Amino acid sequence: MKKSQILVLILGVATIGILYSLPRVVVDNEEGSTQITEDQPSSAQKAEELHDAPMEAEDREVLSGLLKNFDTQENKEKIAALSDQIASIYIKAGKFDSAAYTLDRAAVKLETPQSWEKAGAAYYEAYTFALDQEKVSLLAEKTRTYLTKVLEQDPKRLDLKTKMAMTYVSSANPMQGITMLREVLEEDPTNEDGLFNMGVLSMQSGQYKRAAERFEELVKHHPENVQGQFYLGVSYFESKQNNKAKQQFELVQSMSKEPMVLASVEGYLERL
Repeated sequence: MKKSQILVLILGVATIGILYSLPRVVVDNEEGSTQITEDQPSSAQKAEELHDAPMEAEDREVLSGLLKNFDTQENKEKIAALSDQIASIYIKAGKFDSAAYTLDRAAVKLETPQSWEKAGAAYYEAYTFALDQEKVSLLAEKTRTYLTKVLEQDPKRLDLKTKMAMTYVSSANPMQGITMLREVLEEDPTNEDGLFNMGVLSMQSGQYKRAAERFEELVKHHPENVQGQFYLGVSYFESKQNNKAKQQFELVQSMSKEPMVLASVEGYLERL
């Protein structure tokens, strides 16, 4: 996942949502799409309906003015700036789908690698929060559409490749995603996103010992990854390595100040 500095807690909740909606594939055996397009009015409405988070009156008023300006704007620099402003307001309100759709519209007008990446990353963000399978598929497809454009021009962007891989894992062809993650780790064995996602997928398929190995490697090279540290504790717990689990959860307690993360840790410690 991109290092956008989103709160660990939010990322954790999003990942858990994906984790239990993914198809049960074997990650490591060692132990007709819908699209959102500008000429589909219902798609814009669908993006608005996906999230019910309330928007502050002041933000709504600002947003209205920005949208009017954006709809009629022809200057590309202003289009880019306006789309960023609009997306930030939607994100603040928890409307990740609407943010992605706005950046999608900008990308259609701008046709630049930067605009493609912004749209792809925004769709991926919305994808991580989606629960309905139809929405998951729609957002995953849009993520791949834009990130593929960027990768065609810069194939070394492993961070984007891991995002694409995770969208394939929730598709009808999950092994394509697993293969992509393995390719990332072959090229960069310490890749943070690659190790994390392979660990998550090992957990999802019930391979907790293998997951622990992935997360051990992750925190060895990226000790500041609190999510990885937490999931390492969960993997130890689920694989009956209780002493290691206890030590790991105590470490997470010393690293995180997020109330819900700490509550989860306390829950595991009480069960040990």
